Amino acid sequence: MRTSPEELVSHLERPLGRGHTPEHAFTGAAGGAACGDLIRLSVAIDSDNEDGLIEDAGFDASGCGAMLAAGSATVGLIRGAPLLLAARVGAREIAEELGGLSVSKLHAAELAADALHRALGGAARAGAALAPRAGRTLIAMSGGVDSAIAALLISQSGAETVGVTLELWSDPENDGELSCCSAQAVRGARELAHGLGMAHLSIDLRAEFRAGVVEGWLADHAAGLTPNPCVRCNGSVRLDAMLELATRLGSETLATGHYARVVEGPAAPLLRTAADLAKDQSYVLSALAPESLARLRFPLGDMHKPEVRELAERAGLAVAGKRDSQDLCFLAGTRHSAFLERHGGLGARPGPIVDLEGTTLGEHAGAHSYTVGQRHGLGIAAPEPLYVLRTDVQSNTVTVGPRRELLAAELSVREVTLHRDGSCVDGVRVRAHGRRFACHLAGRENHVGSHRLLGVELDEPAERTAPGQLACLYAGDLVVGYGTIAA
Repeated sequence: MRTSPEELVSHLERPLGRGHTPEHAFTGAAGGAACGDLIRLSVAIDSDNEDGLIEDAGFDASGCGAMLAAGSATVGLIRGAPLLLAARVGAREIAEELGGLSVSKLHAAELAADALHRALGGAARAGAALAPRAGRTLIAMSGGVDSAIAALLISQSGAETVGVTLELWSDPENDGELSCCSAQAVRGARELAHGLGMAHLSIDLRAEFRAGVVEGWLADHAAGLTPNPCVRCNGSVRLDAMLELATRLGSETLATGHYARVVEGPAAPLLRTAADLAKDQSYVLSALAPESLARLRFPLGDMHKPEVRELAERAGLAVAGKRDSQDLCFLAGTRHSAFLERHGGLGARPGPIVDLEGTTLGEHAGAHSYTVGQRHGLGIAAPEPLYVLRTDVQSNTVTVGPRRELLAAELSVREVTLHRDGSCVDGVRVRAHGRRFACHLAGRENHVGSHRLLGVELDEPAERTAPGQLACLYAGDLVVGYGTIAA
């Protein structure tokens, strides 16, 4: 990249907004690595302005001269700009404002962009009140191929598109490149959105995510349950925050790259399984409130994954071949047991592995780290494969037995929500990508609404599922309810 000393020297000698923190400003920070470069950038928006005008901005920076110049250039680019125009500013625009930066100095523009977007996200979430605009769509972007194609399809429809990415978790022990919600993922999603000509905002939801998802996940493990953090995150943390932001940005709709569909019903919309059943995500979205579902759009619902990758290749998107995330986002490259110990204090606690007669067969490292149906990792030699039948964290005991002992013809499901009368239920799924089992609800008092406990009778015996897992209830290909599997 070409470097022009005049622009760089001008910002070094007369830095705009250095040491200035506007009143009622929101501040974002980035840097602090071994190189010593650090920047804090503050922005204040006019909450009474229908475009969310950036009425003032300032910064502080330390480290190399390029860091100081990048902070000054960023302030110059966004002062007086509408929020969604400022949200189009990235590392490239900051570097160009300086006349170009060498490869060794480009990191200064990248850090300035990171700090800017953290500040813009905080300001937008708390103080924006943009005028409603027909067709404006907020698009959840994770930096992967699915959300990129969702964004591409919405923008090709002629709608105004704004990208948003959530920073949900930050842990030096994680592999940020494998996570869809790390600081690295946020930067990648922003570059992708800007490459598509979109404004992009990022929101720091780390505190809410820890309180609303991770702490519950840890507590459930401590109680011997096997929770569904993705269901909890989608149902009460992640999508709710983005829908609230959509409202502040004057958008009625939020689009995501999930594989699911929505159908209108006589009372409220319902989730419908995706055309690509191998990628269907109706299970992890099942706890969404109907009023949230009414505002959601799933552009990939009628597509198959190979089609999505082909579109990405034709569009020249760098993420066309990016592999799908497999781990829970907050585990990303971290061993399950190591995470439980570091964040939940659930370390090794040796105890007996016993059979149904109570005979000790071996030793485990802690009942909290085993789940019903588990086969591998038991370390026991036996004439036939052994499976975990139950765990007891109080006695710290794991009971194992043959697969036939896992079979059951009924599930007890607690805290059930039914969107349609229970008489229409004909299927249940107990794992995100597991098979649907034919079933019906026990009893006759299965009206629309909430139920403390319901029985689900299976048409054929199936393997019991770990308590704490979600049971997603279907009528054909429609999600009509959900609950948590009881012990």
